[in-house]
Amino acid sequence: MSASRRLCAATLTTLLLLALTGCSTETAPPAGARGAAGSQSMPAAGRAQASRPAEIPAAGRAATPRPAEIPALGPRTRAAIPATARQAVVVTGEARDSNQSTAVLYVRDAPAEGWRAAAGPWPAHNGLKGWTDLHVAGDLKSPVGVYTLSDAGGRLPDPGALLPYDEHPRFAMSGEGFYGESLEGSFDYVVAIDYNRTPGVTPLDRERPLGEDRGGGIWLHVDHGGPTQGCVSLPEDRMRDLLLALDPAKKPVIVMGDAMTLRR
Repeated sequence: MSASRRLCAATLTTLLLLALTGCSTETAPPAGARGAAGSQSMPAAGRAQASRPAEIPAAGRAATPRPAEIPALGPRTRAAIPATARQAVVVTGEARDSNQSTAVLYVRDAPAEGWRAAAGPWPAHNGLKGWTDLHVAGDLKSPVGVYTLSDAGGRLPDPGALLPYDEHPRFAMSGEGFYGESLEGSFDYVVAIDYNRTPGVTPLDRERPLGEDRGGGIWLHVDHGGPTQGCVSLPEDRMRDLLLALDPAKKPVIVMGDAMTLRR
């Protein structure tokens, strides 16, 4: 074979080898490796970190909302409400010396849950001369504070009260109020407020654990259109609603006083 033919044969062999192996001079990736050309595949540890959401620092997390409180009550008044109470009748007087007030029934489904308004607001009357932190007999003021509600009664038959109910003719009332209004029917429905009384007995009971000079017979009763001698009065239909709602299993209380004092 001539020299020129041997050169052509060698060149042809080289071209065939290049065609079979490719023209790249880079080392081929190991079997199983994937990734677009020009970028490196992320290590497995790096992929796991990238897929995990970044943790929010404690300071940046949304705070768990606190259970709703009864509005317009200050820390001292709230602290006086027993932790077991799940019903609260809140009676808010317009002013320290006012005999006009407003009542709202609040409930909470469990002791650790927040309060919500369940009924009201209802118009109400309180003592002729307003409110006092130290009630005494004959001062014509309603006692400020938080008191349990344990017993009910009235001249009319029990409308379906859950509290113990004493129907008795001694609840009959007559005469005139401070404005000349008739007092008839005032005690058709009553709920005893556990101020200076023994819970678990009829509202008619006369025992006064704090002494006679500290007054007593402080009730929720039917409104007669004027101020009371110390009780809280509500319209008759609202008293009936309250009797149907108050549940001794929910440890009901009354929170009562003028607006400024209740904000303490």
